[in-house]
Amino acid sequence: MKLASYHNGRRDGQLMLVSKDLTKAVAVPAIAHTMQQLLDAWDLLYPQLSELYDALNDGQMDNAIAFDESRCLSPLPRAYQWADGSAYVNHVELVRKARGAEMPETFWTDPLVYQGGSDSFIAPKANIEMASEEYGIDFESEIAIITDDVAMGVSSDNAAKHIKLLMLVNDVSLRNLIPGELAKGFGFFQSKPSSAFSPVAITPDELGDKWQDSKVHLPLVTHLNNELFGRPNAGVDMTFNFSQLVSHVAKTRPLGAGAIIGSGTISNYDRSAGSSCLAEKRMLEIIADGKASTPFMHFGDTVRIEMFDENGVSIFGSIDQKVVEYKA
Repeated sequence: MKLASYHNGRRDGQLMLVSKDLTKAVAVPAIAHTMQQLLDAWDLLYPQLSELYDALNDGQMDNAIAFDESRCLSPLPRAYQWADGSAYVNHVELVRKARGAEMPETFWTDPLVYQGGSDSFIAPKANIEMASEEYGIDFESEIAIITDDVAMGVSSDNAAKHIKLLMLVNDVSLRNLIPGELAKGFGFFQSKPSSAFSPVAITPDELGDKWQDSKVHLPLVTHLNNELFGRPNAGVDMTFNFSQLVSHVAKTRPLGAGAIIGSGTISNYDRSAGSSCLAEKRMLEIIADGKASTPFMHFGDTVRIEMFDENGVSIFGSIDQKVVEYKA
């Protein structure tokens, strides 16, 4: 199943059922008005939506309209929980190596997670507004999952059944603000502004055999200013899968329906696949040349993040954004 949230002038948008080929959409107010309403009663409402999804794909929904990604908010325009992991530990290792820092061995056995702001996500086609280029504006191309209710202490073996939806993420990062915040010993805040998610969220079965071991085994493609920046495979070099991330996040607290958990920047040891953020490319330049030559994003720069199936068809739609100057 594929789902979206259309802008309708309200904070949580209008839940839309979207066809598999992303060409048609239909509102389903008789079942749920918003994505959060659906997630709150997933076991009850999913079977009803599944029947409508089949009908939509078979061309039997007379009230279907053409699907328009530009009308989409992030699938959950706001959420009760947004926790982003760093599941590709080789990415963390690379960043620390470039600044000559040792990486604790526990990074390979215990996931690294930060809790991000979730009261206001950016729409997938909306501008990234920033007050200054001096912040070190960066994108991070990632995958995220959405859960139903998860009990505290859930094991990784039992966590997989709680993964209901998948999305793409642009976890916007302000690299020049990060060191000062981390030096205080209390983690990210100003350096992690609002994130953006793909127009469409999908149930894992939409991926077929590309969803295995709680991983997405497909490349995540990023273009910077319309030039290919990277296409690392999300199923390769993922140290902690999504089930393990869910279990880790729920170790000391239950998770409410609609909790979002991100993978962290997709990264492969095979550097020919490119990168999923500017920081990683800059770190590779520092290691190779002693200095970074790739700048962070400027006003007017664009980033596009998308994933395609084996036939080259977009699965989630695209995150397509421009960085612009924020003016109060």
